[in-house]
Amino acid sequence: MLSELNEYQKSQLDVYRDKWLAIGYSTEPTNIEASKKAIAAAYAEASLPVPTRFEIADSPMHAIALIKEIDPTKTSTEILNSMIYGAHDADWLSYYDYFKEVCDIKECERLSGLIELAKNCGWLNVYDDMVVFQHRPTSILMDDQNRLHCDHAAAITYRDGFSVYSWHGVRIPAEWIENKASLTPEAALTWPNVEQRRAACEILGWASILSSLNSVTIDEDADPMIGTLVEVEIPEIGSERFLRVLCGTGREFALPVPPEMETALQANAWTFGLDTVDDFVIPEIRT
Repeated sequence: MLSELNEYQKSQLDVYRDKWLAIGYSTEPTNIEASKKAIAAAYAEASLPVPTRFEIADSPMHAIALIKEIDPTKTSTEILNSMIYGAHDADWLSYYDYFKEVCDIKECERLSGLIELAKNCGWLNVYDDMVVFQHRPTSILMDDQNRLHCDHAAAITYRDGFSVYSWHGVRIPAEWIENKASLTPEAALTWPNVEQRRAACEILGWASILSSLNSVTIDEDADPMIGTLVEVEIPEIGSERFLRVLCGTGREFALPVPPEMETALQANAWTFGLDTVDDFVIPEIRT
């Protein structure tokens, strides 16, 4: 039994983290032959006969259509329930791969087939007589906090064009990015899903949203580049505070700030990462 990691084992933690992040974010095409060997090992470990039919799909949607074509009795829900995640199981498989390879925990060998699948393919559908492998996406885009995000295109794109749109980790309708004119303040503020509503407001820009709300001025600085601190009530979200500020180009921005902000100067200092106004020096030039 392993009760403590030695120095070498500790040194490999970051190595395996980076290794499995790369596997999870991989956009390489599925390696069909390696995936066949891996699925054979997984079936054998479960004492199941290995399927003899293998197919490849370009995306989850392509897999659904392909399986329905092969067996029209299968429903979309049934097909989705038969999917396992391949590379997208990197989060938990990384743990077992580390203990298998670095700590020589023999029990982890039982997951070798699934570990190799994660290294070589995207999602896949498994049945008694058939396996449908799926290619990994061609692109996966994220923000600086590693949340799915793209402000001008799909965050995930597959080889057949199937895409997923996401705003800082929140899945959103494609038209909010591809046809921004279709998104209005009225639509954003009444959108049923609260997380998507907040995303819609951020896409439009809070300056545009605030113009549609009855804001209450908390504090207004004489310098428009310091700005005006306002509070608004956003439906089903609640009270929020914003700093309306003029930048050096003459454009007005509205920046969300914490609810404890009491003055425009304090809020402006906070946007520069300062906790108090004592450390705040007003920039001579703003862009």
